[in-house]
Amino acid sequence: MIHYISSLPDATYAATFPRSIVILGSTGSIGTSALKVIEEQPEQFTVVGLAGARNLTLLAEQAIRWRPAYLAVLTEEAAAELRTMLPAGYSPEIFVGGDGYAQMAQLEEASTVLSAQVGAAGLRATFAAAEAGKVIALANKESLVLAGDLIREVCKRTGAVLLPVDSEHNAIFQALSGHDKAEVRRIILTASGGPFRGKQRDFLSTVTSKEALAHPNWSMGPKISIDSATLMNKGLEIIEAYHLYGVPLDTIEVVVHPQSIIHSLVEYNDGSQIAHMGPPDMRIAIGYCIGWPKIMKTGVTPLDLVSCGNLTFEEPDILSFPCLELAREALRGGKGLCVVLNAANEIAVDLFLKDKIKFLQIPELIKKAMDAHDMVTPASLEDIIELDTATRERSLEWARTL
Repeated sequence: MIHYISSLPDATYAATFPRSIVILGSTGSIGTSALKVIEEQPEQFTVVGLAGARNLTLLAEQAIRWRPAYLAVLTEEAAAELRTMLPAGYSPEIFVGGDGYAQMAQLEEASTVLSAQVGAAGLRATFAAAEAGKVIALANKESLVLAGDLIREVCKRTGAVLLPVDSEHNAIFQALSGHDKAEVRRIILTASGGPFRGKQRDFLSTVTSKEALAHPNWSMGPKISIDSATLMNKGLEIIEAYHLYGVPLDTIEVVVHPQSIIHSLVEYNDGSQIAHMGPPDMRIAIGYCIGWPKIMKTGVTPLDLVSCGNLTFEEPDILSFPCLELAREALRGGKGLCVVLNAANEIAVDLFLKDKIKFLQIPELIKKAMDAHDMVTPASLEDIIELDTATRERSLEWARTL
């Protein structure tokens, strides 16, 4: 039985356009894709706020195009520099840091928040948006990996809504629509296999960060590209599915689908499987969420079934790519292990991108952090953030001994 994490948007929200939106992570791949979707139908949206991290040039360009009343950056120095890049006569309020992102997520003027920050950094703002009862188009899977249970409780209390932007979870969401959730047998997440699909450990021991960043199908940021190469991205999506849909872990499966045409499937008790198909372009899922319940024009060229060729499927290789099983282990263990898993992974990925550890040392460092966890369950957002911070510090220390 599916127990979705929140209610759906009410009739008033569904009928209200133009829709007022805040984009957290507007300069990343999801944020820039979202603005492309909005560009297709600008009369349907009012951009209230844009939050970026380090790419101030792009953030300034976006701000000048959309003229939101609010912007957000990481530091006061960045805010001062950004102000010099804006034209005379345009003086938006600029929020700063994690607290500033959370303020933007709760803006009264915004009905919809696209949570598209990378990694655990997105948790505080996602949580703030849920506390404010917003409709959240969720691209930050780490929010659920770290605090899925807490966010479910907040949504129940405030009436906040989550709509999944991850292509896999958006596919599942659509495949469930209109069907009896009690008759679901399995949720099947598809994985491309990344750039190293079919490779064995001997090969993986020597791969470089440049090679790992070369995803065969999707255009993504560096962190998620490495997660795709290790299959940790799919592991995090298993945890995300568990919290989004409220299903037992053993009903969530992963199959490698190299063409990335089928984005995921739902299997029903009658033996049927309903799949969502389309080009590997995130604008489809983004448009579905920010325009719900409308099917928005996105600018995506439709799928040509004849030219896309054969569709193939494989079992994931958990021996060569152990991150997938580490994620299952963390979810089974509970008591903060998912927080530890994610924190250690973010540190390991960053070190790999800086050529300070090897590819196969990413799961080694994660396993070391999980084994050292004292299994005390974090009871609040502050506890989660504290555990995340402590795990990062320990992981950096352990990385020196690998």
